[in-house]
Amino acid sequence: MLNDKRSTGEAFTPALINMGKTEEDIVLIEADSGSSSGGSVFGESFPEKYYDVGVAEQSLILTAAGFALTGRRVFASSFGSFLVGRAYDQIRSSIAIPALPVRLISTHCGVTVGEDGSAYQMLEDISLMRALPNVTVLVPSDHNSAFRLIQVVGEYERPVYIRLGSFPLPSIYEVSDNDFIPGGGRLIVEGTGVTICACGIMVHEALKAAEILSQQDLSAEVIDCYSIKPLAAQVILASVRRTGCCVVAEEHSCRGGLGEAVASLVSRNYPVPVKFVSIEDRFGQSGAPEELQEYYGLTGTEVVSAAVQAWTMRRR
Repeated sequence: MLNDKRSTGEAFTPALINMGKTEEDIVLIEADSGSSSGGSVFGESFPEKYYDVGVAEQSLILTAAGFALTGRRVFASSFGSFLVGRAYDQIRSSIAIPALPVRLISTHCGVTVGEDGSAYQMLEDISLMRALPNVTVLVPSDHNSAFRLIQVVGEYERPVYIRLGSFPLPSIYEVSDNDFIPGGGRLIVEGTGVTICACGIMVHEALKAAEILSQQDLSAEVIDCYSIKPLAAQVILASVRRTGCCVVAEEHSCRGGLGEAVASLVSRNYPVPVKFVSIEDRFGQSGAPEELQEYYGLTGTEVVSAAVQAWTMRRR
């Protein structure tokens, strides 16, 4: 890991500004979240490409769909709990069913939103968006991968949901690393004892766990599953064939997220034991991000424990 700490959400505005300099057809639409997401800075640079619809996520999605129908390259952004929670019907009916190329940028997701509490800590967004046909779901793990994925989906001609966070994290990837695409996954650490699939903040915890496990003579393979849908199926299957067991770590409900996506994949193709490190069917609560990570078991220590359990059950 590199030493600088920035959230994935902080990549959003710089990536758009960079694109706005050369792409005339880009439009950013927000729902009164510009001061938090940084989108208002884009608006100051490109006022003709920026629209704020106010506290009205349903209108946000319908406006985004209208712009997409005119051929504009549309980014629509709001807090995760409001973008998905308030506007799911509009996303389904106006974006997913007609497969319009709208890039849905969800900020402030997961328990690391912190003191704002359960109303803002969206923990079920991945499962909701994963269930929609035609929608790609991406969860970057650091600022640099988020920056690149935002730029990549600018050229993507289908609906995309990108989950960004507000918690500062060390960089895993170099600024020059451009190898991020929908459907991709990154093998960060090679190993033969246990596969650890992770996304978002939990990639960092997976890397901590791999280091601890190596001291216990258990070789862990860490995969950054930044593309939840489509999943990096071949990367994951190749890994579990080497290791015979798997742990999935995510800052999300245990229902319908990356864990169930990986479990479904391996059960249909190469059944192995799969353990989850995620949030067990409950809502969040107010607290400091680090305290909430510990409280909900979203730590490297929990990944180590799950890995040892999976290893004892592994397919030989």
